[in-house]
Parts: sequence; C-alpha cells; structure tokens
Amino acid sequence: MMKGLNKQEQLLSRIATNDGHGENSPYFDGWKAYDSDPFHPTNNQTGVIQMGLAENKLCFDLIQEWVTNHPTASICTPEGANDFRDIAIFQDYHGLKEFRQAVARFMEKVRGDKISFDPDRIVMSGGATGAHESLAFCLADPGDVFLVPTPYYPGFDRDLRWRTGVQLLPVVCESSNDFRLTREALETAFEEAQAANIRVKGLLLNNPSNPLGTVMSRETLLEAVDFINEKNIHLICDEIYAATVFSQPGFISIAEIVSENPKCNLDLIHIVYSLSKDLGFPGFRVGIIYSYNDAVVSCARKMSSFGLVSTQTQHLIASMLSDDIFVEKFLAESSDRLAKRHEIFTRGLSQVGIGSLKSSAGLYCWMDLRRMLKEATFEGEMELWRMIIHEVKLNVSPGSSFHCSEPGWFRVCFANMDDETVKIALRRIRNFVLQSKAGSAKKLCRRRSNLEVSLSFRRLDEIMMGNMMSPHSPMSSPLVQARN
Repeated sequence: MMKGLNKQEQLLSRIATNDGHGENSPYFDGWKAYDSDPFHPTNNQTGVIQMGLAENKLCFDLIQEWVTNHPTASICTPEGANDFRDIAIFQDYHGLKEFRQAVARFMEKVRGDKISFDPDRIVMSGGATGAHESLAFCLADPGDVFLVPTPYYPGFDRDLRWRTGVQLLPVVCESSNDFRLTREALETAFEEAQAANIRVKGLLLNNPSNPLGTVMSRETLLEAVDFINEKNIHLICDEIYAATVFSQPGFISIAEIVSENPKCNLDLIHIVYSLSKDLGFPGFRVGIIYSYNDAVVSCARKMSSFGLVSTQTQHLIASMLSDDIFVEKFLAESSDRLAKRHEIFTRGLSQVGIGSLKSSAGLYCWMDLRRMLKEATFEGEMELWRMIIHEVKLNVSPGSSFHCSEPGWFRVCFANMDDETVKIALRRIRNFVLQSKAGSAKKLCRRRSNLEVSLSFRRLDEIMMGNMMSPHSPMSSPLVQARN
C-alpha cells in the first residue's frame, strides 16, 4: 500500500477521489440543507426556502400554453407521432439543421437583431457546463489558466477545472466601483501569473453577471477585447443570461463589439450560451458554443459526442423558437415579469434596511449584509450564513463561495418561486432583521447598565480614597488599575 493513500484512492483515479467538483463549497452545502428540509406551502411551512438556485419559473404558463397549442412539436403525442421515426433514428453530432437555424435566430432576437449568427458555427452541448468544459479542452492544457473577474459563478471551478486540469485565476473586482472590471485589475492578474511562470490562455467573462445581475458597458467590453488581442489570449463570453435583462442599461453582446472592431482577431472570440436561464429549460440541457475559430468549431463538434442534446429535444426547441410571434411575446413578457419581481424583492429588502447592488438583469440580486456581520471577516460571513440557513430557513449563497474579495455579500434568487413564497421569504428576512436589531438594542442596554454600575463604583471609590490621594490622579483608582 502506498503511503498516505487509502484503499479508495488506490483503486480509483485522481479525478474520482479529488474534491475538484467543488461540492464541499457552501454554495452546494446550502442546496443540501434545502434538500433535507424543503419548504412546502402546506406540507412543510417551516422548511428551508430555496433561494440559492438561479432558475426562471416566471413564464412557465406561456411555455405550457404553446406546447398545448402545438402538439405536433413533440414526437410523443398522437399528433406528432408521424415524425417519430425520422427523429428517433441516429443523428450525427452536427445536430438537426432546423435546430441550429432556430437557435441562431433566437440568439439574434435576444441581442436586438443587431448582429447575425451563422447556424454552421452553432455547436450543441449538454448545457453550459458541457460547453465550458469543451472550450477549456479546446483552448488550454493542464496547468494553464483563465483569468476570471470576481465575484464569479462557483460552478466555473467545476466546469472548467475538474476534468481538464485548467486553473482559474481571479481578477479582483471591488465594491468601491460596483465590482466593475478594470484594465488595471486585468494587468495585475496577468502579471501575477507571469511572475509565477503560469501560462495565461484566456479571459472568461460572464455577461450579464452571475451573481451581480449587472451588464458590462461597451467601454468595458472594448477594453477586454483590446486586452486579449494585445496579450494574444482567448476571450470566452458566457452570455447565458442575455434575455434576463429587465431594465437599463441594456445588454451588449461581445458579438456586437467584435463586429465593429475590424482589428480584432476573431480566432480568439468564443461565446457560451444556453436555454436554461433565458427560457427556463435547465432540464433540457441545451448548451451552445459559438466560436469564430474554425478549428475550435471542428474540435468542439467532435467533443459534443460526449454530451449531445437529444433529437427529441432539438425537434421541440426548433419548432418553438421558429415561432416568431411566440418568441417576441415571451421575451417581452419575461422581461416585464422579471422587472416586477426584482422591484418587489429589492423594495422588501430596503424596507428593513438591507441594500443590494443596482442591477438590470439576472434571476437574483447581490444582497449587502455587511452591516449585519459580527466581524468584517469571511468567518463572520459564514457565521451569518449558517444562521440564515438554519434559523431563518433561507438558502442564500455567501459571497465567499463566488470568490468575492469582500465579506458580507450574498446572492439571493427570486425567480424560482411563486408570489406567495416570495412574501414568506421577505417576512422571514424582516423578522430576522428586527430580532437582530432587538438583540443589538438589548446588548447596548446591558453595556450602558454595566457602564453605569462601573462608573458608580468608580465614583464611590474616588470618594472613599479622596482623603488619601489627589483627586487629579484618576489612575490611582484600584478599579482603573485592575482594568489596565
């Protein structure tokens, strides 16, 4: 037996026995707390409410209505059964032509029809997770790094690192400028990698941001493109929340930026997209790679054999996304409902003195609980998080799990529940804040009371000692001496 290895580590591979999946993160621990005691409006009213899952359930009624009215879109209905044979037989990894065309057109609509996408560059994958991993395999070798602005989605540590051996190097962004990415921060991270003799292969941007809910400005995107061209490294833009924008400023795709920049090396530009957030279909596992690099398109397409989207799903999605009237109605209504839910939730937070980062996209908000920390440390953040999980019974995600550089920030999701559950969650938050304030007031009263008693004894002591010591020597008091 090799020293330091247990039986499992000897029998299995390093991937099977390491913790690269990141499941030991507080981000996933919150999910486990929910799974063990899930809230239910009638069966378990005191259970944990899931506010750690960025899922879009606000427009399911529109989807269900369309599916009901278009039974031929599914090969599993009597009306659609005639297509069963053609769809069920073997399909190669290029995917159905109509699927790629419909997805390309949908991506154009989401981006305001300002740009066009070539269906032949659409590579499908098993969700955005599979898309990110495939790109990492295509662009980097084990030990190479991608720069990633903080805070960033915890799943990136799994998606890009676990099986590929690629590393992520945080680009530290701070609350002082609303966590905006700067050229200075990029240069600092790049120089840090060079000093450690680590090869930087790319920059990964998440726009709109998870967990911030912010969109990147044109200036920031132009600066990022200039940076990667100057360093000759890749740029991966995760745009899976593109259609969750509900107010200004609006979303600008990297595709729009590079189309206006003839000097940009397009071989360095890659987009990750999916239908999990914008349409609310995470269970369908529809991920997309769109690369301007021919070699990457070719390699990623071959790799997609390990995570294809089923032809049944492709067939349904192609039919739905080809319905222009439905798509326009859905996008408008989804934006509307997200705006209303965001307003209700953030207003509820502000009524009890809780702030959040100003945002215009996403299925969540970046909640600021710095004033509620007992101490401004990540240990203090974890103590507060455990209290929220186990006492308030809300699964929110601590900023440290997103590699945030400052303690006290939490991501809280609001689009994965109905209106009544939102009210219950806000009520729990309000009660928690009021109890915390009441507890602080009691502690303050106790401190004042103790101070008054202490001062009374001090005055009594000074009176008793007055005849023996100078009244101008307060340090002569034994109480004062004892404290020192």
